[in-house]
Amino acid sequence: MSGSRERSKAIGMLILATPCWALSFPVMKALELEQQRLLPGVNTWFLTVLGVMIRFGISGLLMMPLLFRAGKFTRRELEQGLVLSLFGGGGIAFQMDGLSYTMASTSAFLTQGYIVFIPLWLILTIGKWPSPKIFLCVTLMVLGMAVLVNLDVHSFKLGRGELETIIASLSFTGQILCLEHPRYAGNRPVQFSVAMFLMMSLFCWPLIMVTAPNVEACWRVFASPAAVCFMVVLILVCSLAGYLIMNYWQKKVAATEAGLIYCIEPVCASALALFLPGWFSQWGGINYPNETLTDHLLIGGVLVTVANVLLQVKKRNA
Repeated sequence: MSGSRERSKAIGMLILATPCWALSFPVMKALELEQQRLLPGVNTWFLTVLGVMIRFGISGLLMMPLLFRAGKFTRRELEQGLVLSLFGGGGIAFQMDGLSYTMASTSAFLTQGYIVFIPLWLILTIGKWPSPKIFLCVTLMVLGMAVLVNLDVHSFKLGRGELETIIASLSFTGQILCLEHPRYAGNRPVQFSVAMFLMMSLFCWPLIMVTAPNVEACWRVFASPAAVCFMVVLILVCSLAGYLIMNYWQKKVAATEAGLIYCIEPVCASALALFLPGWFSQWGGINYPNETLTDHLLIGGVLVTVANVLLQVKKRNA
């Protein structure tokens, strides 16, 4: 396969990964509501770390047969898995805690900060300035995200929640850059993905011991078919499918381009939130209303889509 065709396929696969991650937002919300019903008053931080531990731990275990066929870990594959687990796990932790201290729309906007941080990092470290097309795409993406989440600049303030969300975005920046780093160019995706999943799960154990009200709570919050099914979706679609696509295909495109592509995720999440909550509510017996279609969703979605289409347009002399 030629480099141009491989890059085009990689872009298509990364676009395919975004709805897998987008699905996690309504599913995680539905799971949390179901768990709150099963165990009223439970600490939400406990639910978060327990969910991460189970989600990524089982994902890693399910991949073990592939690992046996592909061969043992190399030292650098373990190293990359460790780095990815620290950046990914840290990003999720700061993002979730930050949500408790700021508006959801502000958090959603600031989380996409990696589309600015990645080019800035490349400028500072290797002096590589983005092309005019990349600069235009980043500008359109920032505007699109601001419109999409209906960001209110008048009520925006840089408090604890905003600072933690910016830290989360910086952490996700590290995760994206790690996948592109030349040091790990020869690593096999199955190997470092298994290491990443299992380490993310392992790092949750101390937090669970601190936040769990008791041992019984760990299984009580999954004591319903709905809770189990929501977790199965998170494992199979949002973790295994989404992250394996990212880990395999992202190294075939530039990190700046990957960051722009991943901004499709909140657009997909907003679209799924128009109908999935109602389905989940009817099936699981929870109160999770659908969101409504707004001008902000339409205009923001168009800007994000235009930026991604422009990103894939090649120069005629290329």
